[in-house]
Amino acid sequence: MLVSVFLALFLPCAGMSAVFLVYICLLCYTASRANENQEFQGPIKPNQNKGLSASDLQKLPKVTGKDLFLGTDCAVCLDEIESEQPARMVPGCNHGFHLECADAWLSKNSICPVCRAKIGPDFLNPPQPNLC
Repeated sequence: MLVSVFLALFLPCAGMSAVFLVYICLLCYTASRANENQEFQGPIKPNQNKGLSASDLQKLPKVTGKDLFLGTDCAVCLDEIESEQPARMVPGCNHGFHLECADAWLSKNSICPVCRAKIGPDFLNPPQPNLC
């Protein structure tokens, strides 16, 4: 009776310890193989959304909070845009943000923080009217 209780407690613990040791050995093996192979660097996310330059940011329209018509909440800082605060409106989708918030966001990402619309060169360089 005492032997069967001992085996009932010892065998599961020994089995789990063996599984744990095999797992640790596999982790050490893969880590050493990754260090030997310099080409393996893990998944790398390509930077597809490069931000706008300072000159491109100056081309975007500046308005005040009272001129915004799609809401007065800044999606970057989540604060309300007061009626006399300077704001920047994203061309195409007309979403508005605090001037500083928009410039900080758009210098890192060339997409609208609300609708993810891409701000391309066609929005930054409007077509010139024909004078002929």
